[in-house]
Amino acid sequence: MSILPSFFGRRRSNVFDPFSLDVWDPFEGFPFNNNNFGPLSSRSSETSSFVNANIDWKETGDAHVFKADVPGLKKQEVKVEVEDDRVLRISGERNKECEEKGDTWHRVERSSGKFVRRFRLPENAKVDQVKAAMENGVLTVTVPKVEVKKPDVKSIEISG
Repeated sequence: MSILPSFFGRRRSNVFDPFSLDVWDPFEGFPFNNNNFGPLSSRSSETSSFVNANIDWKETGDAHVFKADVPGLKKQEVKVEVEDDRVLRISGERNKECEEKGDTWHRVERSSGKFVRRFRLPENAKVDQVKAAMENGVLTVTVPKVEVKKPDVKSIEISG
């Protein structure tokens, strides 16, 4: 764990998530988000807060379901991949809006830049059958689970 603020790119993770590959940053959300530190900060405003794509992961009886908030992105701007047979990688990019001559910007709050989130899938995941769908700015990735074969139990009659 880093005890220094992350000036070189923010990564969001859950400390209690044993499958997370991200590093916990205790200064996340601290007032280091803006780019007002001059030479101290090598982060550009292009990779500011959009890096924090919020993703929920739930396990149902037959699948692992990931839901990612990606408002304003088209499905062509989001990638879902399986790395090293067991790591689900969700990434994307929102491009910065082009400045046109004569435009006067009064406030810019919508962030742009890239995000990448990785999740180590458990052994019971069928990584060859991953499905993804996007609707209303929410990406849903479904990873089916291997059916656990219940042991056949045969009742034996006791004689005597």
